[in-house]
Amino acid sequence: MRRFLLLLSVLFVASVQAAQVINPAVFMALERAQNAQQKGDYATARKVLQQVEVKSGSAEEALVWRSRAYLAWAEGDNKQALSLLEKAVDSGRLDEELLPNERMNLAKLNLVQGRYAKVVELLGAPAQAGEEVLQMLVQAYQGLGQHAKALPLAERYVQANPGAGDTWLQFLVGANAELKRYDAAERWQRQLLLRHPDQTSTWRQLAGLQQLAGDEDKALATLRAAHAKGLRFAESELDNLVLLASAAGQPWQGATLLEGMLESGLLASNTARRERLGMLWWQARERTAAARIYRGLASQSGSAKHWLNVAQLELEQAHWQAGLDALKQAENAGAERRQVRAWREWAESELSFERQRQVAGANGNASGVGSR
Repeated sequence: MRRFLLLLSVLFVASVQAAQVINPAVFMALERAQNAQQKGDYATARKVLQQVEVKSGSAEEALVWRSRAYLAWAEGDNKQALSLLEKAVDSGRLDEELLPNERMNLAKLNLVQGRYAKVVELLGAPAQAGEEVLQMLVQAYQGLGQHAKALPLAERYVQANPGAGDTWLQFLVGANAELKRYDAAERWQRQLLLRHPDQTSTWRQLAGLQQLAGDEDKALATLRAAHAKGLRFAESELDNLVLLASAAGQPWQGATLLEGMLESGLLASNTARRERLGMLWWQARERTAAARIYRGLASQSGSAKHWLNVAQLELEQAHWQAGLDALKQAENAGAERRQVRAWREWAESELSFERQRQVAGANGNASGVGSR
């Protein structure tokens, strides 16, 4: 409704402005159309405007295009409104005093239609832009994928308006994170935290940014601080932080964070989380830690799958005897014999070779002593 009234007031100003220079018959038609539109009688307004006779290339033609544009906008036909208002503005026949407002409305329509480059072209880079213009430019640059250009505009507005809405701060957090400027993203997230110290989501997002920056100790400290304040996170939120690290190609950070949350009691320990912890350590090439986790799982569950994981981790570290012992446990637990046989043959072969090398080394040392 607010936009509708704004459009009507603009129409009225335009018609009065134009009354001095346009054909009286055209002026009266524009007034009738405006009155009908004001009453919500769009059909009559459209019919009046369609019947107006104007000279091609005249100011009257531009004003009719403009009136038809605002009528289409009021009816929700943004595409038609954009086409007509663009023709009116590009005609060069509108009063100069009207043009700034027309360009602003044209920019709004282009933004709705996803024509982001045109929005930037229309609005430019005004030195004293207000919130609405800056917001439109930020949205346009976002749409163009040019976050680096959107950020300075948003920062400029927030610095000039410390009480700017949360959406501005949230954009600064998200855009900086998108550009992997995690320190800057964390700084703006802390501003949100000052505003909403009792929102668990704000603390969780701060921890997530710290984790993405590779500072899992800091992330864990943030979660603990929130917990100490009496805030409680949903387990799914904390699980998602670990999954975020994995998706970001940071298994070591994810494993460290998960282990810290399990040890501190922020997350309850269960088989699924311990399996995830073992896998993250494995992905991080921390095989000793991974083997420790899977060995604990295997001892508790007796699962052939867990014992096979232990065997593979031990064999990858050339711990042949430990690998063979784990394979025996896996076989007893029902592991597929063909797979166990293949791994056992490999391990026994390597273990035999290692022992032969040790014997040869010992004999060589003995010969050396005897010759002396």
